[in-house]
Amino acid sequence: MPLFINRDQIFAHQVHLLEHKLRSKEEHILELETENAILHLRLAECLGRLHHVHGEGVRAQKVHQHQKQTQKVTQVALTNLLSEVQVLKQDLREVFAVYTSFAAELEIQSRQLLEKLEQADVTLKSQHQEDTQDFKSQAEALERSLAEEKEKCRAEKQRRRELHNALVELRGNIRVHCRVRPVLPFDHTPSSTLTPGTVPSDEVVYAVSDDTVLVNGMKAGNPTLNKMFEFERVHGPEDSQNAVFKEVKPLLTSLLDGYNVCIMAYGQTGSGKTHTMMGSQGHSGAQWEEQQGIIPKAAQELFRMISEKPAEFHAVEVSVVEVHNNEVLDLLAQDEEGGGAPGQRRDVITTSSGTSQVTALTHHPVCSASEVMQVISRVVKLRAHCPTLVHSDSSRSHLVVTLTISSKSPNALALARRLQSAKRELQSSPPRREWWSPRCRRANPTAAAAPHSSSSPSSPCLSPCPSPRHSLSQVLSRTKLQLVDLAGSECVGMSGVTGAALWETSCINRSLSALADVLGALAEQRPHVPYRNSKLTHLLQDAIGGDAKLLVLLCVPPTLRFVAASLQTLGFGARARQVQRHVTRRKSHALRVK
Repeated sequence: MPLFINRDQIFAHQVHLLEHKLRSKEEHILELETENAILHLRLAECLGRLHHVHGEGVRAQKVHQHQKQTQKVTQVALTNLLSEVQVLKQDLREVFAVYTSFAAELEIQSRQLLEKLEQADVTLKSQHQEDTQDFKSQAEALERSLAEEKEKCRAEKQRRRELHNALVELRGNIRVHCRVRPVLPFDHTPSSTLTPGTVPSDEVVYAVSDDTVLVNGMKAGNPTLNKMFEFERVHGPEDSQNAVFKEVKPLLTSLLDGYNVCIMAYGQTGSGKTHTMMGSQGHSGAQWEEQQGIIPKAAQELFRMISEKPAEFHAVEVSVVEVHNNEVLDLLAQDEEGGGAPGQRRDVITTSSGTSQVTALTHHPVCSASEVMQVISRVVKLRAHCPTLVHSDSSRSHLVVTLTISSKSPNALALARRLQSAKRELQSSPPRREWWSPRCRRANPTAAAAPHSSSSPSSPCLSPCPSPRHSLSQVLSRTKLQLVDLAGSECVGMSGVTGAALWETSCINRSLSALADVLGALAEQRPHVPYRNSKLTHLLQDAIGGDAKLLVLLCVPPTLRFVAASLQTLGFGARARQVQRHVTRRKSHALRVK
C-alpha cells in the first residue's frame, strides 16, 4: 500500500506561495504606477517652470523627452511583470493538475478503505451475532435453571412451613410472627440524651430472613446485644400490609371449620400495632385498600368464605370491648348510651365449662365487611388515647374486636326437617298403640314393667315419645374470631406522662406483665396459671390457654433508641413459642331433642 501523502496541504501551500508572489508583483506595479504619476506631476511642474523661464518650446521638448524615458522605463517594468505573471499562472496550472491527480488518488484510496471497513464490519457483526446468540442461549438456560431452583426452594419452604404449622398445631404451640417497621421521624433520639459515639435513629434490628430477626449491637458499641430470634414468619420494613395478611389468612379458613381463632398484636408504643391491625387513615381508592390492616381484611375474607358456601347458614355478630385501667368496657353499649354513661363497664366470668365470658356484652349482627368496619370505626373513637413524647396519639387501652360466627350444616338441617315431619305425622295420626320411652313418664305401668321385651310393640327403637312438651331443635356451632390490638408497653421516663396518665401506664404495664406470667406458667406447665391476675388475661383465657388457634404478631421498631423494648418484645415472643397447649378442638355440629 503506497505511503499516504497529504497532497491537499502541499497543493494549498504552493497556491499560497504563488498568490503571495502575485500580490507582491501587483503591489510593485501599483507602486510604479504611483511613482509614474508623481513623475508626471513633477514633469508638469518642471515644464511649467521651463515655460516661464526658457520658453514654452524648450519646456515642451524636455517634457516630451522625459515622458519618453518614463514610458520606456514603465514599459520595461510592465513587460517584466507580465512575464512574471505568466510564469505564476503556469505554476498555478501545474499545481492544480497535481491537486487533481492527488484528489483522484485520494478518492480511490478512500473508497478502498471504506470497502475494507464494510467487510470488517460485516465480519464483526456476524461474529457478534453468533456470540450474542450463544450468550442469550446460555443466559436463558441459566434463567430457567434459576427459576426451577427458585420454584423448588419456594416449594420446599412452603412444605417446611406447612409441616411446621402442622407440628405447631399438633403440639398446641402458639404461632408467633414478627414485623419490623420502617424508620419514622420520632425514632430520632434527642441530642440531650445522645451518648458519645452514637448516631441518631441508627438501625439495630433487622429481618435477615423470612423467619429470623437479628438485633445487632455492634453499631451501638455493645456487642453483648447481638441476639438472633426465630419465629414462624418475619416481615421486614419493605413488606406491605397485603404481605402481612397473606401469612395470617390461612388461619381464617379454620373459622368455618369449627375452630376459634385469635390474632394478637404485641409491642411497645409506636411500634405499628394499630397500623398493622386497623391500617392507615386518610387514603382512598387502591391505596386505601393496600393500607388496610388485618381487621378489615379479615372481615372481607370471612364474608368471602361465607359467600362461597351458600348451602350453609351463617350468622355473624360483632362485639368491641376495651380493657382500660384493668376494667372491661363495652364500647358498643357505651356508643348506644351516649358515650359517657357508666353502664358500659362489664365483668368477666368463668363458666361451668371452664371458658371465660363477658356478662351482658352487646353484640351487633352484621351482614358484610363494610358493616363490620362501620361499627368498629364508630366505636373505636371512644377508645382511650393520650399523646406522649413517644407517640402523638398513643392508645391507652387494649382493644378486643370479636366476630362470632353461628353456623348450621346442611346435613343437620335436613335431618332436623325429617325428624320434625315424622313427629308431625305421628301426632296427626290416630293412636293405635301405646309407645314407650324411658324419658316418657306417661307410659302405662304394664309397658314400663317390661321395657326390654322383644315382643312388645312399644320398643324404644320404633319412635320417640310424642310428648307435646318436647320439640326438636339444632344446636348451633359458634366460633369466635378475636382480633386484639394491645396497648403499648413503655417507659415512664421516655413517654413523659404525668398525673392520671401515670396510672394508665401502670395498668398497661401490669396487664402485659400478667400476660407474660401466664405464658411463662403455660410454658413451664405449672399446675396453676394466673389468668385472673388481670382482666386482660382473664378475658383472653380461651385464646391463650384454651382451644383457640392463637397467633401473636410482634411489632418491633428498628432503631437504637427503643432497643431495650425491642428485646423485651422479642423475648416475649420467644417465650410464647415455647408454650405447648392441648390440641385445638373443633366445635362440632350437634342435634338436641327436647
